[in-house]
Amino acid sequence: MHLTILDRTPEAAADSLATWVKAQGLPTYRARQLLPRLWQRPAGSWREVTELPAALREQLDRDWPLPRLAREAVQQSTDGTRKYLWRLGDGELIESVLIPSGARRTLCISSQAGCALGCVFCATGRMGFRRNLTPFEIAGQIRELVLADPADKPTNVVFMGMGEPLLNWAAVDTALTILNSPEGFGIGARHITVSTVGIIPGMEALAARPEQFRLAISLHAPSSSRRLDLMPIEKKYHLDDVLRAAAAFRKRITFEYVLIAGKNDTDADADELVGLARRMGALVNLLPLHPGGAPGLTPTPPLAIRAFADRLRSRGVEAVVRRSRGLDISAACGQLRVEVEGVRKKRAVSR
Repeated sequence: MHLTILDRTPEAAADSLATWVKAQGLPTYRARQLLPRLWQRPAGSWREVTELPAALREQLDRDWPLPRLAREAVQQSTDGTRKYLWRLGDGELIESVLIPSGARRTLCISSQAGCALGCVFCATGRMGFRRNLTPFEIAGQIRELVLADPADKPTNVVFMGMGEPLLNWAAVDTALTILNSPEGFGIGARHITVSTVGIIPGMEALAARPEQFRLAISLHAPSSSRRLDLMPIEKKYHLDDVLRAAAAFRKRITFEYVLIAGKNDTDADADELVGLARRMGALVNLLPLHPGGAPGLTPTPPLAIRAFADRLRSRGVEAVVRRSRGLDISAACGQLRVEVEGVRKKRAVSR
């Protein structure tokens, strides 16, 4: 796939633009004018950059075109959550979710179109893997929000959308730099979280970076045998090995734990989870199962979720119950894409 100027780190993009400006015989200050329009003050196209001469804008559009994600659908929840469905250049669809909470605006972004991991509670896993995203397609999910309304620029970014980010490490690595760099979006590393089922080579690469990006482990069961029932990846990356790799992170890690009735929500499960969380010094995020994302599975009732959390806290584990957002829209990961594709197939059959 052809990579663009928006697929490069800000440092690499600055070098490319400076070389191009020199080759065109332009004054060196032109390069300083161009770089901020990639991410800091993004332009939809060079034609919009009216501080540049018209002839230069036309040449930039030819030599360094600025690709866009096409907004296929947007759903707005009564709780303020917004779900975006983006169409990529080859027709693939990916999702982002913007979750406002006071002054915080968290954007959940995708790193792959589809997912190969097949976790039983995830709508994305049911569609299978389509392809990896490029750095632009990852960071472009933030860029499109800023282009539409700079006030929507996220304060926090979580790689918890479609796909497993550490199976697309090369692109995610570059995207992390774009998100964090002052010449990119300037989002602090501690406000960027990478969530993984436990891809150990990718965890090691992320831990080796100097920035303090946060790590979340999609745990969802407190033992290897129980986890295997929910997450086939356990066959390849054993839970004990995943936790050993997580020990390399300097910042406190988070365990993501979706509560599913009859699957992982007993007192015994809570007690086993206490042991893991204490061992790692981890925060536990308890997530109600989003009913739209997993047909055939039943969410743990709210009172039982509260009791599970209280059991963790009473044993010295910090546990946070995340309330389900966007229940009145297709906010489960992959759900909106599945619904839109289903409608299209029905229309195609009826023709």
